[in-house]
Amino acid sequence: MSINTAVAQLPLNQWLPEICHIAYQAGQLIGRYYRQNSVNIEKKSDGTPVTEADLAADKVISKALRALTPDIPIITEETLAQIDFEKRQHWATFWLVDPLDGTKEFIDQTGEYSVNIALVVDHKPVLGVVYGPELGNLYFASHQLNDAMQMPCGKLKGLWPQQQAQDTADSASLNWDYLLKQAAAIGVAEHPQQLKRQRSFKVAVSRRHGSQVQSFMNDLGMAQAMKMGSALKACLVAEGAVDVYPRFGPTSLWDTAASQAIVEAAGGAILNAAGHPLQYVQTPSLLNPFFIVVSHADYQWPKFPEVM
Repeated sequence: MSINTAVAQLPLNQWLPEICHIAYQAGQLIGRYYRQNSVNIEKKSDGTPVTEADLAADKVISKALRALTPDIPIITEETLAQIDFEKRQHWATFWLVDPLDGTKEFIDQTGEYSVNIALVVDHKPVLGVVYGPELGNLYFASHQLNDAMQMPCGKLKGLWPQQQAQDTADSASLNWDYLLKQAAAIGVAEHPQQLKRQRSFKVAVSRRHGSQVQSFMNDLGMAQAMKMGSALKACLVAEGAVDVYPRFGPTSLWDTAASQAIVEAAGGAILNAAGHPLQYVQTPSLLNPFFIVVSHADYQWPKFPEVM
């Protein structure tokens, strides 16, 4: 069965409003922790931080996904270690979730964290939602054509959980079908030929980006950095706010799956060093290679740095 056939057999566009609602609920919960005076922080086995907000959001999302699609397995950042690789390596369709992407941004109170939910089918993300609660932005995409023969892809702005809803009952009352129809359509910036004539490129970067990213920017020529955290950087490419986002540091599949679905539906791509889209293949670690998020895959972007 081809991926197009597999996607056509799933009610992605019916699920999309539900996934937006689930991401919003999780963001609403995280927002309450964000505004507390203190949050319990622990270290995972790999040395990265995890907070009680991560774990609480994970439970909310997992419970809701199981209710929506009981036959589709779920992999989240917080539960990967509990799933035997021998079992999950055979999953062709699964949810891939980062309940709180940008935990460091959450801890540092920059507001640039996000909730990422993606559906992967045959190694490709085909539905994605990225919600930035503190910025009020929710990005979404489905790779299933709608009645207008287009992939639903857009951005909702102004969804602040602390202002729009005080509990899950209120958030459930939001009409997501209506909201998605009213959402602003998004698309990548510029035509490839216009990119060649640009004097300056806009580049999304992490607040902690290293020398390899700086070298990539130098190779672009004139480059203006836009600092942002979490998967929201890739979404800046999808909405045409920046031209490229280089990532030459460690990430996992759940960091990119949702935003890749959105970027691709908007006309962009997330590419590895060989120029191929990232693939979501079951491996023991689920680590990504270095990648760049680009507005146009056929533009001649600078070469990747040597992997040390």
